[in-house]
Amino acid sequence: MMIKDNLTEEKKNIQNQVMWNRLLSVVEEQGQTLVRTAFSPIVRECGDISAGVFDLEGRMMAQAVTGTPGHVNSMAESVKHFIDHFPLNSMNEGDIFITNDPWMGTGHLNDFVITTPCFKDNKIVGLFSCTSHLTDIGGLGVGPDATDIHMEGLYIPMLKLADKGVMDQTLLKLISQNTRQPVETEGDVYSLAACNDIGCKRLVEMMEEFQISNLKDLSDFIYNKSLQAVENEIKKIPNGVYHNFMMIDGFEKDIRLEAKLVVKDKSISVDFTGTSDKSKFGINVPLSYTKAYTCFGLSCLVSAEIPNNAGSLYPFQIDAPKGSILNAPYPAAVCARHIIGQMLPDVVFGCLEKALPDKVPAEGASCLWNITFRGKTDRGANNNSLFAVTAVVNGGTGARPSKDGLSATAYPSGVRGTPVEINEAVAPLLFLRKEYSPGSGGKGKYNGGLGQAIEIKSAIDEDMDLLASFDRIKYPARGRLQGEDGKAGSVSIKNQGQLKGKGTQVIKAGEILEIYTPGGAGIGKYSERDQELINRDDENELL
Repeated sequence: MMIKDNLTEEKKNIQNQVMWNRLLSVVEEQGQTLVRTAFSPIVRECGDISAGVFDLEGRMMAQAVTGTPGHVNSMAESVKHFIDHFPLNSMNEGDIFITNDPWMGTGHLNDFVITTPCFKDNKIVGLFSCTSHLTDIGGLGVGPDATDIHMEGLYIPMLKLADKGVMDQTLLKLISQNTRQPVETEGDVYSLAACNDIGCKRLVEMMEEFQISNLKDLSDFIYNKSLQAVENEIKKIPNGVYHNFMMIDGFEKDIRLEAKLVVKDKSISVDFTGTSDKSKFGINVPLSYTKAYTCFGLSCLVSAEIPNNAGSLYPFQIDAPKGSILNAPYPAAVCARHIIGQMLPDVVFGCLEKALPDKVPAEGASCLWNITFRGKTDRGANNNSLFAVTAVVNGGTGARPSKDGLSATAYPSGVRGTPVEINEAVAPLLFLRKEYSPGSGGKGKYNGGLGQAIEIKSAIDEDMDLLASFDRIKYPARGRLQGEDGKAGSVSIKNQGQLKGKGTQVIKAGEILEIYTPGGAGIGKYSERDQELINRDDENELL
Protein backbone atom coordinates (compact mmCIF):
# COMPACT_ATOMS: atom_id res chain seq x y z
CA MET A 1 0.00 0.00 0.00
CA MET A 2 2.85 2.39 0.85
CA ILE A 3 4.50 1.75 -2.54
CA LYS A 4 1.23 2.40 -4.35
CA ASP A 5 0.65 5.63 -2.41
CA ASN A 6 4.18 6.81 -3.21
CA LEU A 7 3.68 6.08 -6.90
CA THR A 8 0.38 7.95 -6.87
CA GLU A 9 2.03 10.94 -5.20
CA GLU A 10 4.93 10.89 -7.65
CA LYS A 11 2.53 10.75 -10.60
CA LYS A 12 0.60 13.69 -9.17
CA ASN A 13 3.81 15.71 -8.73
CA ILE A 14 4.84 15.00 -12.31
CA GLN A 15 1.44 16.09 -13.61
CA ASN A 16 1.61 19.29 -11.52
CA GLN A 17 5.08 20.03 -12.88
CA VAL A 18 3.86 19.56 -16.45
CA MET A 19 0.91 21.87 -15.80
CA TRP A 20 3.23 24.42 -14.18
CA ASN A 21 5.37 24.49 -17.32
CA ARG A 22 2.23 24.80 -19.43
CA LEU A 23 1.09 27.70 -17.25
CA LEU A 24 4.37 29.50 -17.93
CA SER A 25 3.68 29.22 -21.66
CA VAL A 26 0.13 30.51 -21.13
CA VAL A 27 1.30 33.71 -19.42
CA GLU A 28 4.08 34.20 -21.97
CA GLU A 29 1.48 34.11 -24.76
CA GLN A 30 -0.56 36.54 -22.67
CA GLY A 31 2.41 38.92 -22.49
CA GLN A 32 3.29 38.57 -26.16
CA THR A 33 -0.31 39.38 -27.09
CA LEU A 34 0.03 42.65 -25.18
CA VAL A 35 3.30 43.53 -26.91
CA ARG A 36 2.04 42.66 -30.39
CA THR A 37 -1.26 44.55 -30.13
CA ALA A 38 -0.05 47.65 -28.26
CA PHE A 39 -0.12 51.09 -29.86
CA SER A 40 2.60 52.83 -27.78
CA PRO A 41 6.23 52.28 -28.91
CA ILE A 42 7.42 51.85 -25.33
CA VAL A 43 5.24 48.72 -25.15
CA ARG A 44 5.43 47.20 -28.62
CA GLU A 45 9.12 47.99 -29.19
CA CYS A 46 10.54 48.01 -25.66
CA GLY A 47 8.40 45.49 -23.72
CA ASP A 48 7.51 47.76 -20.78
CA ILE A 49 4.80 45.40 -19.50
CA SER A 50 3.90 42.62 -17.11
CA ALA A 51 1.49 39.71 -17.34
CA GLY A 52 0.54 36.94 -14.94
CA VAL A 53 -2.04 34.48 -13.64
CA PHE A 54 -3.35 34.39 -10.07
CA ASP A 55 -5.34 31.95 -7.95
CA LEU A 56 -8.53 32.85 -6.10
CA GLU A 57 -6.53 33.95 -3.05
CA GLY A 58 -4.73 36.55 -5.16
CA ARG A 59 -1.46 34.60 -5.16
CA MET A 60 0.61 34.95 -8.33
CA MET A 61 1.09 31.49 -9.80
CA ALA A 62 3.16 32.44 -12.83
CA GLN A 63 4.42 35.51 -14.67
CA ALA A 64 5.49 36.10 -18.24
CA VAL A 65 9.23 36.29 -18.78
CA THR A 66 8.53 39.27 -21.04
CA GLY A 67 8.14 42.27 -18.75
CA THR A 68 9.81 44.33 -16.04
CA PRO A 69 10.39 43.54 -12.34
CA GLY A 70 8.81 46.84 -11.29
CA HIS A 71 5.58 45.91 -13.04
CA VAL A 72 5.54 42.21 -12.23
CA ASN A 73 6.42 42.26 -8.53
CA SER A 74 4.14 45.20 -7.72
CA MET A 75 1.32 43.74 -9.85
CA ALA A 76 1.73 40.60 -7.71
CA GLU A 77 0.20 42.57 -4.84
CA SER A 78 -2.27 44.66 -6.82
CA VAL A 79 -4.57 41.70 -7.59
CA LYS A 80 -5.32 41.39 -3.87
CA HIS A 81 -6.49 45.02 -3.93
CA PHE A 82 -8.82 44.22 -6.82
CA ILE A 83 -10.30 41.31 -4.88
CA ASP A 84 -10.81 43.56 -1.84
CA HIS A 85 -12.71 46.09 -3.96
CA PHE A 86 -14.59 43.56 -6.08
CA PRO A 87 -15.21 40.35 -4.08
CA LEU A 88 -14.99 37.14 -6.10
CA ASN A 89 -18.67 36.33 -5.62
CA SER A 90 -19.60 39.63 -7.29
CA MET A 91 -17.49 39.02 -10.41
CA ASN A 92 -19.12 37.94 -13.65
CA GLU A 93 -17.78 36.40 -16.82
CA GLY A 94 -16.81 39.26 -19.13
CA ASP A 95 -15.98 41.69 -16.31
CA ILE A 96 -12.72 43.66 -16.58
CA PHE A 97 -11.29 45.84 -13.81
CA ILE A 98 -8.84 48.73 -14.14
CA THR A 99 -6.79 51.15 -12.05
CA ASN A 100 -3.64 53.24 -12.23
CA ASP A 101 -3.55 53.99 -8.50
CA PRO A 102 0.20 54.18 -7.73
CA TRP A 103 -0.19 52.67 -4.25
CA MET A 104 -2.40 49.77 -5.35
CA GLY A 105 -0.88 49.36 -8.79
CA THR A 106 2.68 49.59 -10.04
CA GLY A 107 3.89 52.91 -8.71
CA HIS A 108 2.79 55.75 -11.00
CA LEU A 109 -0.19 56.94 -13.03
CA ASN A 110 1.27 56.02 -16.42
CA ASP A 111 0.95 52.30 -15.66
CA PHE A 112 -2.55 50.90 -16.20
CA VAL A 113 -3.25 47.63 -14.37
CA ILE A 114 -6.09 45.50 -15.73
CA THR A 115 -7.41 42.37 -14.02
CA THR A 116 -9.85 39.90 -15.58
CA PRO A 117 -11.58 36.97 -13.84
CA CYS A 118 -11.37 33.66 -15.70
CA PHE A 119 -14.42 31.40 -15.75
CA LYS A 120 -14.80 27.71 -16.58
CA ASP A 121 -18.21 26.03 -16.59
CA ASN A 122 -19.73 29.22 -15.16
CA LYS A 123 -17.39 29.19 -12.14
CA ILE A 124 -14.49 31.55 -11.51
CA VAL A 125 -11.23 29.59 -11.49
CA GLY A 126 -8.53 32.28 -11.48
CA LEU A 127 -7.60 35.81 -12.48
CA PHE A 128 -5.32 37.26 -15.12
CA SER A 129 -3.63 40.59 -14.64
CA CYS A 130 -1.43 42.74 -16.85
CA THR A 131 0.24 46.13 -16.89
CA SER A 132 1.69 48.40 -19.53
CA HIS A 133 3.18 51.87 -19.56
CA LEU A 134 1.12 54.49 -21.40
CA THR A 135 3.21 57.29 -22.87
CA ASP A 136 0.90 60.13 -21.82
CA ILE A 137 -2.05 60.39 -19.45
CA GLY A 138 -2.24 64.18 -19.23
CA GLY A 139 -1.03 66.40 -16.42
CA LEU A 140 2.55 67.65 -16.52
CA GLY A 141 3.74 64.60 -18.45
CA VAL A 142 6.25 61.86 -17.68
CA GLY A 143 8.65 63.93 -15.62
CA PRO A 144 9.38 64.81 -11.98
CA ASP A 145 8.12 68.41 -11.94
CA ALA A 146 4.82 67.84 -10.12
CA THR A 147 4.50 68.41 -6.39
CA ASP A 148 1.47 66.14 -5.83
CA ILE A 149 -0.11 63.15 -7.53
CA HIS A 150 -3.03 65.14 -8.98
CA MET A 151 -0.69 67.32 -11.03
CA GLU A 152 0.75 64.23 -12.70
CA GLY A 153 -2.23 63.15 -14.77
CA LEU A 154 -5.53 61.26 -14.85
CA TYR A 155 -6.02 59.25 -11.64
CA ILE A 156 -8.25 56.19 -12.12
CA PRO A 157 -9.52 54.50 -8.95
CA MET A 158 -10.56 50.86 -8.84
CA LEU A 159 -13.24 50.73 -11.57
CA LYS A 160 -14.97 48.34 -13.94
CA LEU A 161 -13.71 48.75 -17.49
CA ALA A 162 -16.21 46.17 -18.75
CA ASP A 163 -19.39 44.75 -17.22
CA LYS A 164 -20.33 41.28 -18.49
CA GLY A 165 -18.45 41.91 -21.72
CA VAL A 166 -19.71 45.46 -22.38
CA MET A 167 -16.96 48.10 -22.35
CA ASP A 168 -17.62 51.29 -20.39
CA GLN A 169 -17.60 53.87 -23.17
CA THR A 170 -17.86 56.78 -20.73
CA LEU A 171 -14.66 55.69 -18.99
CA LEU A 172 -12.89 55.16 -22.33
CA LYS A 173 -13.89 58.67 -23.47
CA LEU A 174 -12.58 60.15 -20.21
CA ILE A 175 -9.28 58.34 -20.67
CA SER A 176 -8.84 59.35 -24.33
CA GLN A 177 -9.82 62.97 -23.62
CA ASN A 178 -7.21 63.36 -20.86
CA THR A 179 -4.14 62.60 -22.95
CA ARG A 180 -2.05 64.17 -25.67
CA GLN A 181 -2.13 60.79 -27.47
CA PRO A 182 -5.84 59.81 -27.55
CA VAL A 183 -5.63 57.13 -30.27
CA GLU A 184 -2.59 55.41 -28.79
CA THR A 185 -3.93 55.56 -25.24
CA GLU A 186 -7.35 54.08 -26.02
CA GLY A 187 -5.70 51.46 -28.23
CA ASP A 188 -3.39 50.44 -25.37
CA VAL A 189 -6.38 49.95 -23.07
CA TYR A 190 -7.94 47.55 -25.56
CA SER A 191 -4.63 45.69 -25.95
CA LEU A 192 -4.45 45.21 -22.17
CA ALA A 193 -7.97 43.78 -22.17
CA ALA A 194 -7.17 41.52 -25.15
CA CYS A 195 -4.09 39.97 -23.57
CA ASN A 196 -6.05 38.91 -20.48
CA ASP A 197 -8.73 37.42 -22.72
CA ILE A 198 -6.09 35.27 -24.43
CA GLY A 199 -4.80 34.17 -21.04
CA CYS A 200 -8.29 33.12 -19.94
CA LYS A 201 -8.87 31.20 -23.15
CA ARG A 202 -5.58 29.31 -22.91
CA LEU A 203 -6.05 28.51 -19.22
CA VAL A 204 -9.48 26.97 -19.82
CA GLU A 205 -8.04 24.90 -22.66
CA MET A 206 -5.29 23.66 -20.34
CA MET A 207 -7.74 22.76 -17.58
CA GLU A 208 -9.93 20.84 -20.01
CA GLU A 209 -6.93 18.97 -21.39
CA PHE A 210 -5.78 17.91 -17.92
CA GLN A 211 -9.35 17.37 -16.71
CA ILE A 212 -9.17 19.60 -13.63
CA SER A 213 -12.02 21.76 -12.38
CA ASN A 214 -10.01 24.18 -10.22
CA LEU A 215 -6.45 25.42 -9.66
CA LYS A 216 -6.21 24.89 -5.90
CA ASP A 217 -3.92 21.84 -5.92
CA LEU A 218 -1.73 23.23 -8.70
CA SER A 219 -1.43 26.61 -6.99
CA ASP A 220 -0.49 25.01 -3.66
CA PHE A 221 2.10 22.85 -5.44
CA ILE A 222 3.69 25.88 -7.16
CA TYR A 223 3.63 27.94 -3.99
CA ASN A 224 5.10 25.27 -1.71
CA LYS A 225 7.77 24.04 -4.14
CA SER A 226 8.91 27.60 -4.87
CA LEU A 227 8.93 28.59 -1.22
CA GLN A 228 10.95 25.52 -0.25
CA ALA A 229 13.42 26.08 -3.09
CA VAL A 230 14.09 29.71 -2.08
CA GLU A 231 14.40 28.78 1.60
CA ASN A 232 17.01 26.17 0.67
CA GLU A 233 19.01 28.81 -1.19
CA ILE A 234 18.80 31.26 1.72
CA LYS A 235 20.23 28.58 4.03
CA LYS A 236 23.46 28.76 2.00
CA ILE A 237 23.99 32.40 3.01
CA PRO A 238 25.62 33.00 6.43
CA ASN A 239 23.13 34.34 8.95
CA GLY A 240 23.95 37.92 9.85
CA VAL A 241 23.22 41.62 9.55
CA TYR A 242 24.61 43.39 6.48
CA HIS A 243 24.62 47.13 5.73
CA ASN A 244 25.08 49.37 2.71
CA PHE A 245 24.29 52.90 1.59
CA MET A 246 24.32 54.76 -1.71
CA MET A 247 24.25 58.46 -2.57
CA ILE A 248 22.38 59.56 -5.69
CA ASP A 249 21.64 62.91 -7.30
CA GLY A 250 18.05 63.50 -6.16
CA PHE A 251 16.16 66.61 -7.30
CA GLU A 252 16.33 69.52 -4.88
CA LYS A 253 19.02 67.80 -2.79
CA ASP A 254 21.20 64.70 -2.70
CA ILE A 255 19.49 61.45 -1.68
CA ARG A 256 20.86 58.82 0.69
CA LEU A 257 19.61 55.25 0.29
CA GLU A 258 20.47 53.18 3.35
CA ALA A 259 19.69 49.52 3.95
CA LYS A 260 20.04 46.95 6.69
CA LEU A 261 19.71 43.40 5.39
CA VAL A 262 19.16 40.53 7.84
CA VAL A 263 19.63 36.89 6.85
CA LYS A 264 17.98 34.56 9.34
CA ASP A 265 17.65 30.83 8.59
CA LYS A 266 14.95 30.74 5.89
CA SER A 267 14.18 34.44 5.38
CA ILE A 268 15.76 37.73 4.35
CA SER A 269 14.52 41.11 5.52
CA VAL A 270 15.57 44.52 4.24
CA ASP A 271 14.90 47.70 6.24
CA PHE A 272 15.58 51.08 4.64
CA THR A 273 15.62 53.08 7.87
CA GLY A 274 18.11 55.92 7.47
CA THR A 275 17.00 56.65 3.90
CA SER A 276 16.26 60.30 3.03
CA ASP A 277 12.81 61.78 3.56
CA LYS A 278 10.44 62.13 0.61
CA SER A 279 11.05 64.78 -1.98
CA LYS A 280 8.78 67.69 -2.83
CA PHE A 281 8.91 66.52 -6.44
CA GLY A 282 7.92 63.44 -8.41
CA ILE A 283 10.90 61.18 -7.72
CA ASN A 284 9.22 59.59 -4.69
CA VAL A 285 8.63 55.83 -4.58
CA PRO A 286 5.50 54.05 -3.30
CA LEU A 287 6.34 51.11 -1.04
CA SER A 288 4.96 48.61 -3.58
CA TYR A 289 7.60 49.66 -6.12
CA THR A 290 10.31 49.65 -3.44
CA LYS A 291 9.38 46.08 -2.58
CA ALA A 292 9.28 45.09 -6.26
CA TYR A 293 12.85 46.08 -7.12
CA THR A 294 14.31 45.09 -3.77
CA CYS A 295 12.84 41.60 -4.15
CA PHE A 296 14.17 41.44 -7.69
CA GLY A 297 17.69 42.26 -6.52
CA LEU A 298 17.46 39.55 -3.87
CA SER A 299 16.09 37.05 -6.37
CA CYS A 300 18.97 37.70 -8.78
CA LEU A 301 21.52 36.75 -6.12
CA VAL A 302 19.63 34.16 -4.09
CA SER A 303 17.20 32.35 -6.39
CA ALA A 304 17.86 33.29 -10.01
CA GLU A 305 16.83 29.87 -11.37
CA ILE A 306 13.52 29.67 -9.47
CA PRO A 307 10.39 30.91 -11.32
CA ASN A 308 8.93 34.10 -9.89
CA ASN A 309 5.63 33.69 -8.04
CA ALA A 310 3.98 34.26 -4.67
CA GLY A 311 5.89 31.37 -3.08
CA SER A 312 9.33 32.48 -4.28
CA LEU A 313 8.68 36.05 -3.10
CA TYR A 314 7.34 35.10 0.34
CA PRO A 315 10.72 34.72 2.17
CA PHE A 316 11.63 38.35 1.40
CA GLN A 317 10.29 41.00 3.80
CA ILE A 318 10.85 44.62 2.77
CA ASP A 319 10.08 47.79 4.73
CA ALA A 320 10.88 51.49 4.63
CA PRO A 321 9.88 54.26 7.06
CA LYS A 322 6.62 55.93 6.08
CA GLY A 323 7.39 59.39 4.80
CA SER A 324 10.77 58.39 3.46
CA ILE A 325 11.49 58.67 -0.25
CA LEU A 326 11.06 54.86 -0.49
CA ASN A 327 7.65 54.84 1.20
CA ALA A 328 6.00 58.06 0.09
CA PRO A 329 2.30 58.14 0.99
CA TYR A 330 -0.58 59.73 -0.92
CA PRO A 331 -0.65 62.45 -2.25
CA ALA A 332 3.10 62.46 -2.97
CA ALA A 333 4.23 63.01 -6.55
CA VAL A 334 5.65 59.72 -7.88
CA CYS A 335 5.75 59.94 -11.68
CA ALA A 336 9.53 59.37 -11.97
CA ARG A 337 9.68 56.75 -9.23
CA HIS A 338 11.81 54.53 -11.48
CA ILE A 339 14.85 56.78 -10.99
CA ILE A 340 15.28 55.72 -7.37
CA GLY A 341 13.42 52.40 -7.41
CA GLN A 342 15.73 50.93 -10.03
CA MET A 343 18.77 51.75 -7.88
CA LEU A 344 17.63 49.35 -5.16
CA PRO A 345 19.13 46.12 -6.57
CA ASP A 346 22.54 47.83 -6.41
CA VAL A 347 21.85 48.79 -2.78
CA VAL A 348 20.96 45.17 -1.98
CA PHE A 349 24.04 43.89 -3.82
CA GLY A 350 26.22 46.12 -1.68
CA CYS A 351 24.70 44.59 1.45
CA LEU A 352 25.52 41.06 0.30
CA GLU A 353 28.96 41.79 -1.15
CA LYS A 354 30.79 40.17 1.78
CA ALA A 355 28.33 37.31 2.21
CA LEU A 356 28.31 36.35 -1.51
CA PRO A 357 31.60 37.70 -2.91
CA ASP A 358 31.53 35.51 -6.01
CA LYS A 359 28.04 36.60 -7.07
CA VAL A 360 27.82 40.35 -6.57
CA PRO A 361 28.38 42.65 -9.60
CA ALA A 362 29.65 46.21 -9.44
CA GLU A 363 27.18 49.08 -9.59
CA GLY A 364 25.76 50.03 -12.97
CA ALA A 365 23.85 52.91 -14.52
CA SER A 366 20.81 51.14 -13.04
CA CYS A 367 17.95 53.54 -13.75
CA LEU A 368 16.75 53.99 -17.32
CA TRP A 369 17.70 57.23 -19.03
CA ASN A 370 14.32 57.68 -20.69
CA ILE A 371 14.32 60.74 -22.96
CA THR A 372 10.78 62.13 -23.01
CA PHE A 373 9.78 64.90 -25.41
CA ARG A 374 6.53 66.67 -26.11
CA GLY A 375 5.43 69.52 -28.35
CA LYS A 376 3.84 70.28 -31.70
CA THR A 377 4.03 67.75 -34.50
CA ASP A 378 3.55 67.44 -38.24
CA ARG A 379 2.82 63.71 -38.12
CA GLY A 380 0.04 63.21 -35.59
CA ALA A 381 -2.68 60.60 -36.12
CA ASN A 382 -6.26 61.77 -36.69
CA ASN A 383 -5.18 65.42 -37.05
CA ASN A 384 -3.62 65.44 -33.58
CA SER A 385 -1.27 68.44 -33.48
CA LEU A 386 0.52 67.39 -30.27
CA PHE A 387 3.04 64.66 -29.64
CA ALA A 388 4.48 62.99 -26.56
CA VAL A 389 7.11 60.30 -26.92
CA THR A 390 9.58 58.48 -24.71
CA ALA A 391 12.82 57.22 -26.21
CA VAL A 392 14.03 54.42 -23.94
CA VAL A 393 17.80 54.74 -23.51
CA ASN A 394 20.17 52.68 -21.37
CA GLY A 395 23.58 52.99 -19.77
CA GLY A 396 26.12 50.29 -18.95
CA THR A 397 25.78 47.56 -16.34
CA GLY A 398 28.40 46.93 -13.69
CA ALA A 399 31.15 44.39 -14.22
CA ARG A 400 30.26 40.86 -13.15
CA PRO A 401 32.48 38.79 -10.83
CA SER A 402 34.01 36.91 -13.77
CA LYS A 403 32.91 38.91 -16.84
CA ASP A 404 32.76 42.46 -18.14
CA GLY A 405 29.56 44.42 -17.74
CA LEU A 406 27.08 44.78 -20.59
CA SER A 407 27.05 47.95 -22.69
CA ALA A 408 23.89 49.97 -23.33
CA THR A 409 21.80 47.41 -21.46
CA ALA A 410 18.84 48.03 -19.18
CA TYR A 411 19.41 46.40 -15.83
CA PRO A 412 17.47 45.93 -13.63
CA SER A 413 14.44 47.05 -15.64
CA GLY A 414 14.98 44.88 -18.72
CA VAL A 415 13.24 47.42 -20.96
CA ARG A 416 14.70 47.39 -24.46
CA GLY A 417 15.95 50.55 -26.15
CA THR A 418 13.59 52.17 -28.65
CA PRO A 419 14.79 51.86 -32.26
CA VAL A 420 15.74 55.24 -33.73
CA GLU A 421 13.58 54.61 -36.80
CA ILE A 422 10.47 54.17 -34.63
CA ASN A 423 11.05 57.39 -32.68
CA GLU A 424 11.58 59.36 -35.89
CA ALA A 425 8.44 57.86 -37.45
CA VAL A 426 6.05 58.71 -34.61
CA ALA A 427 7.49 62.08 -33.54
CA PRO A 428 9.29 65.05 -35.18
CA LEU A 429 12.73 63.97 -33.95
CA LEU A 430 16.01 63.63 -35.78
CA PHE A 431 18.71 61.44 -34.23
CA LEU A 432 22.11 62.68 -35.40
CA ARG A 433 24.16 60.26 -33.32
CA LYS A 434 23.60 57.17 -31.21
CA GLU A 435 26.64 55.08 -30.41
CA TYR A 436 28.72 53.63 -27.60
CA SER A 437 30.58 56.13 -25.43
CA PRO A 438 34.19 54.81 -25.33
CA GLY A 439 35.85 54.89 -21.93
CA SER A 440 32.58 55.32 -20.01
CA GLY A 441 32.84 51.91 -18.34
CA GLY A 442 34.98 51.73 -15.22
CA LYS A 443 38.25 49.86 -15.70
CA GLY A 444 39.05 46.76 -13.69
CA LYS A 445 40.02 43.14 -13.90
CA TYR A 446 36.59 43.11 -15.49
CA ASN A 447 35.39 46.39 -17.00
CA GLY A 448 32.01 47.99 -16.57
CA GLY A 449 29.68 48.22 -19.56
CA LEU A 450 29.68 51.33 -21.76
CA GLY A 451 27.05 54.04 -21.83
CA GLN A 452 25.88 55.79 -25.00
CA ALA A 453 26.53 59.08 -26.76
CA ILE A 454 23.34 60.49 -28.31
CA GLU A 455 22.52 63.68 -30.25
CA ILE A 456 18.93 64.67 -31.06
CA LYS A 457 17.22 67.74 -32.54
CA SER A 458 13.73 68.71 -33.61
CA ALA A 459 12.96 67.60 -37.17
CA ILE A 460 10.69 70.62 -37.73
CA ASP A 461 11.00 74.34 -37.02
CA GLU A 462 9.40 74.07 -33.58
CA ASP A 463 10.66 74.15 -30.00
CA MET A 464 10.00 71.06 -27.89
CA ASP A 465 10.01 70.21 -24.19
CA LEU A 466 12.49 67.80 -22.66
CA LEU A 467 11.08 66.17 -19.50
CA ALA A 468 14.43 65.29 -17.93
CA SER A 469 14.45 62.39 -15.45
CA PHE A 470 18.12 61.43 -15.20
CA ASP A 471 20.46 60.39 -12.39
CA ARG A 472 24.09 59.33 -11.85
CA ILE A 473 25.28 62.73 -13.09
CA LYS A 474 26.79 63.74 -9.73
CA TYR A 475 27.22 60.25 -8.23
CA PRO A 476 28.46 57.66 -10.78
CA ALA A 477 28.36 53.88 -10.35
CA ARG A 478 30.95 52.72 -7.79
CA GLY A 479 33.54 50.03 -8.47
CA ARG A 480 34.20 46.99 -6.29
CA LEU A 481 37.44 45.39 -5.13
CA GLN A 482 39.48 48.36 -6.40
CA GLY A 483 37.72 48.50 -9.74
CA GLU A 484 37.22 52.02 -11.09
CA ASP A 485 33.95 53.92 -10.99
CA GLY A 486 31.88 54.21 -14.13
CA LYS A 487 31.76 57.55 -15.90
CA ALA A 488 28.91 59.83 -14.88
CA GLY A 489 26.18 60.81 -17.32
CA SER A 490 25.58 64.30 -18.70
CA VAL A 491 22.87 66.34 -20.45
CA SER A 492 23.62 69.47 -22.45
CA ILE A 493 22.87 71.62 -25.47
CA LYS A 494 25.77 70.97 -27.82
CA ASN A 495 28.38 73.74 -27.73
CA GLN A 496 26.19 75.82 -25.39
CA GLY A 497 26.19 74.37 -21.87
CA GLN A 498 24.83 71.86 -19.39
CA LEU A 499 21.15 71.21 -18.69
CA LYS A 500 19.65 70.05 -15.42
CA GLY A 501 19.33 66.32 -14.88
CA LYS A 502 15.72 66.65 -13.75
CA GLY A 503 12.84 68.90 -14.69
CA THR A 504 11.18 70.20 -17.88
CA GLN A 505 13.42 72.31 -20.12
CA VAL A 506 12.94 73.74 -23.61
CA ILE A 507 14.99 72.51 -26.56
CA LYS A 508 14.75 75.28 -29.12
CA ALA A 509 14.37 74.64 -32.83
CA GLY A 510 17.79 73.99 -34.32
CA GLU A 511 19.48 73.18 -31.00
CA ILE A 512 21.14 69.79 -30.58
CA LEU A 513 20.50 67.88 -27.37
CA GLU A 514 23.64 65.98 -26.37
CA ILE A 515 23.32 63.10 -23.90
CA TYR A 516 25.93 60.78 -22.45
CA THR A 517 24.43 57.93 -20.42
CA PRO A 518 26.38 56.59 -17.42
CA GLY A 519 28.79 53.69 -17.64
CA GLY A 520 28.94 50.69 -15.32
CA ALA A 521 31.71 50.32 -12.76
CA GLY A 522 34.59 47.84 -12.83
CA ILE A 523 35.55 44.94 -10.54
CA GLY A 524 39.10 44.23 -9.38
CA LYS A 525 42.40 45.94 -10.20
CA TYR A 526 42.92 46.93 -13.82
CA SER A 527 46.53 45.74 -13.49
CA GLU A 528 45.14 42.20 -13.20
CA ARG A 529 43.15 42.40 -16.44
CA ASP A 530 43.99 39.70 -18.96
CA GLN A 531 46.13 41.04 -21.82
CA GLU A 532 43.90 39.37 -24.38
CA LEU A 533 40.94 41.38 -23.05
CA ILE A 534 42.98 44.59 -23.18
CA ASN A 535 43.91 43.88 -26.80
CA ARG A 536 40.26 43.25 -27.61
CA ASP A 537 39.25 46.53 -25.95
CA ASP A 538 41.84 48.39 -28.01
CA GLU A 539 40.81 46.69 -31.24
CA ASN A 540 37.13 47.51 -30.66
CA GLU A 541 37.93 51.12 -29.59
CA LEU A 542 36.18 50.68 -26.25
CA LEU A 543 38.70 52.54 -24.07
